[in-house]
Amino acid sequence: MKGSVKNQADKYKPTTVAWRFYLVLGVIGLVYAGLAARTAYIQVVEPEMLKKQGDMRSLRTASSKVHRGSIVDRNGRELAVSVPVETVWADPKIIMQNNALAMVEHWQALADVLDKDVNKIKERVTRNPAKRFVYVERQVSPAMATYIKQLKIPGIHLRKESKRFYPTGEISAHIVGFTNVDDKGIEGVERVYDQLLTGENGQKQFRKDAKGNRIEVLKDVESTPPEDLTLSIDQRIQALAYTELKGAVKAFKASSGSVVVTNVHTGEILALVNSPSYNPNNRRNVAIHRFRNRAITDFYEPGSTMKPLTVLSALEFGSANSKTIVDTNPGRMRIGGRRVSDPRNHGEQSLTDILVNSSNMGTTKLALDMPKEFFLDKFFEAGFGESTGTGLIGESSGIMHDRQRWSKIELATLSYGMGVAATPLQLARFYATIANGGIKRPLTILKQSSTKESKTQQASVAPTIFEEQRVFSKKYSREVVSMLEHVVNDHPVDQAKVAGYRVGGKTGTAFKAMAGGYGNDYVGLFAGIAPISNPELAIVVVINEPGGDLYHGGEVAAPVFSRVMKGALRLLNVAPDANTATVNKTTEQKEPNHV
Repeated sequence: MKGSVKNQADKYKPTTVAWRFYLVLGVIGLVYAGLAARTAYIQVVEPEMLKKQGDMRSLRTASSKVHRGSIVDRNGRELAVSVPVETVWADPKIIMQNNALAMVEHWQALADVLDKDVNKIKERVTRNPAKRFVYVERQVSPAMATYIKQLKIPGIHLRKESKRFYPTGEISAHIVGFTNVDDKGIEGVERVYDQLLTGENGQKQFRKDAKGNRIEVLKDVESTPPEDLTLSIDQRIQALAYTELKGAVKAFKASSGSVVVTNVHTGEILALVNSPSYNPNNRRNVAIHRFRNRAITDFYEPGSTMKPLTVLSALEFGSANSKTIVDTNPGRMRIGGRRVSDPRNHGEQSLTDILVNSSNMGTTKLALDMPKEFFLDKFFEAGFGESTGTGLIGESSGIMHDRQRWSKIELATLSYGMGVAATPLQLARFYATIANGGIKRPLTILKQSSTKESKTQQASVAPTIFEEQRVFSKKYSREVVSMLEHVVNDHPVDQAKVAGYRVGGKTGTAFKAMAGGYGNDYVGLFAGIAPISNPELAIVVVINEPGGDLYHGGEVAAPVFSRVMKGALRLLNVAPDANTATVNKTTEQKEPNHV
């Protein structure tokens, strides 16, 4: 009996406890190993993920924005300023969480004040419910912003911004340019000096706790205020030039026109206008071609306005002097199968007569009497074929071919302004060069200062730096300026005269070049200097494609020159010089040199 009980006890003795124990122990070990591996992976291989998650919950950045710098003219008049506005934005997640779309009347009121379709606004803010930021409308006025704030639509917020405003409107549009909706310069000096005008926003980075309290400031960067930009433009002269140009373009049914006014001593551009222009404050539906600054981008054959350079080159080389007589009989000639002629036979002419009569025969004979290389170099030295130094975006260098082979007929036509193309700005620099005694200076759109500190600052912001250089002798430059006075006084260009001042200048009328030759359209030009006794200003007027019966430079461009020059001299308080003894109409010619 006892034996059977013992056998039964042995039968129920646990014999499988060991393998279960080891199984549980192994599972626990694997769990701990997995946790250790995961911890090692997070800490060693990818530690940035947790930091990023933590920063998303606690790290915040606050920006202190700075307004864009102002642009002013040389007298401090504002040409571009920043005004405070606000931007309307939406938080789709908050809108959906608060069922804000049910506020039908509020949304309709929002659409009405923004002049938008309410359904399109709702579609924009519900397109992606998970997003936290969607623009509704940029740069609304403070009054509109106040009204929108009073609607109290959950998820609709306002953010302070600034908007560019241009007080002078279309008058200075091509010089000043404009910015886009993000306040970045797109055209004109707004683009050239964008970095200077923008400055840098301040930034403060800090950490918050769960209750929103600041517990640590990690970075505090002070904002860098922008600089104001002072242009060389005199807004009074700018407005005068634009008014006169716009009237002329309309009166002569021209397609466009440009006026450039420069200070001959400093190279400062006092006015630069184009017509047609545009309103930079409202650019909706404005044709793209109106944005083009034609005074620096468009180039034309300057025609007879280039003849003073031919005369000056002959004087510089020594093949002619003030007493030289050029025989242009019989008023026409053939060169290489091509004909060069004057409207009538002027016979024997002095250098002054050649300019007064605008003689193609006279300039041709002067050009062919010089070495080709010397004559061509004078065009390059005068600045044709290169930029003027303003640094304005889109400035063209015109066309002045630099090649080895030039035929005689090409040199002949070059002598009276064909075969070369120049912008109004380049032509203005050339006339400023001879007006100041033969020193070629870079033109600038920034106001110049005589102080060393200011010059250093100007050089630091200038996009390009060019050195001034003497390209013509002072003696011969003055002789040519005196000849230009005779052109205005002796030639029938009374429209260019300015009461009370001695004026010199040259008209130009050229066919518009086109593919394969010349078309039927004209360009009327006038370039001039005043006052002759002590030149202060050089002005170039271009009337492009006049559509009426009048198209010569003396008819369409000279009157604009006269009125702009008259107003500019008076605005600058330049003393009249009409009572000063003028140069005699005909210079005494003893022992003339015949060419």
